[in-house]
Amino acid sequence: MSNDHEVLLDKGKQKDSKIKVARKEGEPTPAFIGASWAALLVGVTAYLIGLYNAAMQLNEKGYYFAVLVFGLYSAVSLQKAVRDKDEGIPVTNIYYGISWFALIISISLMGIGLYNAGSMDLSEKGFYGMAFVLSLFAAITVQKNIRDSQRARERD
Repeated sequence: MSNDHEVLLDKGKQKDSKIKVARKEGEPTPAFIGASWAALLVGVTAYLIGLYNAAMQLNEKGYYFAVLVFGLYSAVSLQKAVRDKDEGIPVTNIYYGISWFALIISISLMGIGLYNAGSMDLSEKGFYGMAFVLSLFAAITVQKNIRDSQRARERD
């Protein structure tokens, strides 16, 4: 009787192994990768659609677009510098400092721009602020996932 039970357990284990996708150690799950890319696309797309439909002058739209691009680049650059330092990869102090400075400046420029935007409703300011923060966070996460996936492939 116990042998029949063990055979059933073995068959159950075989079914489970077919369902699971083999992942390398340290590699993010496909769900996390997809969620990160979706957050980045939603954040950037919403921000850009908001800019396109905004009732502001072209120079104002250019300012907010440049701040988004600057913020995305500085966030990814800082994430890479922090991770490199943590992993013992040489990072100069000047680059590390500039990365922090650039991210702080981009967030400050967004905040100052929204604070001084008298023609925008408070809800519109909140929309741009949230889309900006979502985009920065998602860009960091996507870059981290790419690096983790690459590192997991290199281990094999």
